[in-house]
Amino acid sequence: MKILSLVGARPQFIKLAVICRALRKHSKVQHIIVHSGQHYDINMSDIFFNTLDIPKADYDLGVGSDTHARQTSKIMERFEEVVMKEKPDVIIVYGDTNTTIAGALVGAKLKIPVAHIEAGLRQEPKDMPEEINRIVTDHLSSLLFAPSMLAVGNLKNEGINRGVYFPGDVMYDLFLLAKEKIMHEEDTNKTLNVGFDKFALFTLHRDFNTDIEERLISILKAVGMIAQEIKVIFPIHPRTRKCITNFKLEYLLDSIHCIEPIDYLTTIKLLNKCEFVITDSGGLQKEAYFAEKRAIVLMPDTGWRELTDCRWNILADIDGEKIFKGFKQITKETIIPPSGLYGDGDAGSKIAKILLGKNQKSWRN
Repeated sequence: MKILSLVGARPQFIKLAVICRALRKHSKVQHIIVHSGQHYDINMSDIFFNTLDIPKADYDLGVGSDTHARQTSKIMERFEEVVMKEKPDVIIVYGDTNTTIAGALVGAKLKIPVAHIEAGLRQEPKDMPEEINRIVTDHLSSLLFAPSMLAVGNLKNEGINRGVYFPGDVMYDLFLLAKEKIMHEEDTNKTLNVGFDKFALFTLHRDFNTDIEERLISILKAVGMIAQEIKVIFPIHPRTRKCITNFKLEYLLDSIHCIEPIDYLTTIKLLNKCEFVITDSGGLQKEAYFAEKRAIVLMPDTGWRELTDCRWNILADIDGEKIFKGFKQITKETIIPPSGLYGDGDAGSKIAKILLGKNQKSWRN
């Protein structure tokens, strides 16, 4: 069986690591990896392949940054050539980026089954690029691997009932592997020259936060206030750094401990050591739950609503008062989140078995 995975952004590389590991156990599988090049900075791409033991991509489409339409069209045009040459039995797409929707469209047009890993996530606003990509990809896919039962319910609400599975979340698989690995590595505080033990981990990269000056100012001011009471470590995403520079907001970083972008394992190290998380990252707000750390979510809504519904994570958007109040709430109260929201840590092997056990003719058209 020939399986083709299309990836192009940091979260997809991480999910790919789990699928690669699972498919290696099956000798009859030929797994081809295509890197769209959507993220091409060394800190955001190559380092993940090296750190997470992912084989080098068989193809690199090299699309780079562009507008949503041009980037998606470039990926489609170049990916179609690869697919027509390789003729895979199934195309796997991951998450919610332009790479995801481009792969799904190519597969659908060429009548090749598409498997979507992390299917069924939904959130407001409906016009955000990631939400558009999720919805279209799910409606084009033949196999939909949902990371939670809430995601399964979202798909059913849209009339998608066939080809839907709940294997758990591949990110939980990888978190458990990473946690075991970092136990034997050098202390992260020394590696990053961080001279303090108690800190909050802060990340920010969503375009609706970074590209709008008022939103960016509101977030940085609130986090700066938190940094007056507890150290805040901020690995700055390239987009965020550029926007801070363009808006001349460097002064809002004075109390925040800024570092360069970090790889996945270093992120997990900091996550395990931090007191709590402040983020607009879909992945990190969930990984915080894996690490039993709470998160203040800098978004108007979240795809991981089960975590806010149980009050483990706090949805604050850019409201400075809510962000700071969330910090106070997290540091004062103790709550226990429900267990098993994202499976048992064996999602990768379950997905591999489903893929290998399926007859293409039985897949949803």
